[in-house]
Amino acid sequence: MEKIRIGIVGGAGYTGGELLRLLIPHPAANIAFVHSKSQAGKLLAEVHTDLIGDTDLAFTNALHQEIDVLFLCVGHGDAARFLSENPFDQSIKIIDLSQDFRLKSRASYEDSAFIYGLPELNRDRIRVSQYIANPGCFATCIELALLPLAHSGLLYEEIHVNATTGSTGAGQSLSATSHFSWRNNNLSVYKAFDHQHLHEIRETLGQLQSENLGPLHFIPQRGDFTRGIFASIYLKCSLSEEEVYTRYEAYYKDHPFTHVSKGAIDLKQVVNTNKCLLHVRKHGTHLMITSIIDNLLKGASGQAVQNMNLLFGRPEMEGLRLKASYF
Repeated sequence: MEKIRIGIVGGAGYTGGELLRLLIPHPAANIAFVHSKSQAGKLLAEVHTDLIGDTDLAFTNALHQEIDVLFLCVGHGDAARFLSENPFDQSIKIIDLSQDFRLKSRASYEDSAFIYGLPELNRDRIRVSQYIANPGCFATCIELALLPLAHSGLLYEEIHVNATTGSTGAGQSLSATSHFSWRNNNLSVYKAFDHQHLHEIRETLGQLQSENLGPLHFIPQRGDFTRGIFASIYLKCSLSEEEVYTRYEAYYKDHPFTHVSKGAIDLKQVVNTNKCLLHVRKHGTHLMITSIIDNLLKGASGQAVQNMNLLFGRPEMEGLRLKASYF
């Protein structure tokens, strides 16, 4: 089997580190280089110390074109700048984990459109694409909760979302709200009603329901745990609970990472996996949907590897059969 030659830019952060943990043991992956200006010359295992004994690769400040796919694990705004300053051959596929190319209004590079990399919506398009815009973590969690309703044209009522993310969602750079002493035993709201993922969510849902899409009210929260997103969503819905469950099961029946649970779900079921778990429940006229993912895996690096598998005709679950650390 010919292996996929991989370049990674921004390999020293959380998403870069998580990508390395997935790709080093991946049977089809051959990591050609891991780029980092700040860590150039250091062994990967000196920065991501859990990789001791797994690889002798070092970070580099050099780039080369002898790759099949480039992963961009850089900050928002930096991916577009990096590509403009470092043009790559058009034969090289690109998977961008920033938000720079997710919206259609700015989703182009070298005259080729970036495809929004949510396999549960765009799997067939991803398979024949050149450039992938990996979805945001909150966006993935919320979109997967709502896609079956959008597919049925049922998102015409107001949609209320409350979602809590772990501290890794803020990235590796320290800030006042990411220090352990502030975050521990604490809970806070941020960017209420105007989080940057709102535009991404509405545009994505609009692929399935282009008319009469109801208002989306989103309250993000910072949790006092490390990783994962727990989203609770409610809206008015005329369907019975059993009808909703049947539609969700039908929509996701061919998607190996998204599952609908008859019982209540909790965050430990998905942490350290590429899964999304959903639970639906009717309360009078209102439908409540619970959605959970690991923000660094299904919400970032795991989904990026899932997209790579699709791009290169590999089994979709290859390298991603991960078990949750439940206890």
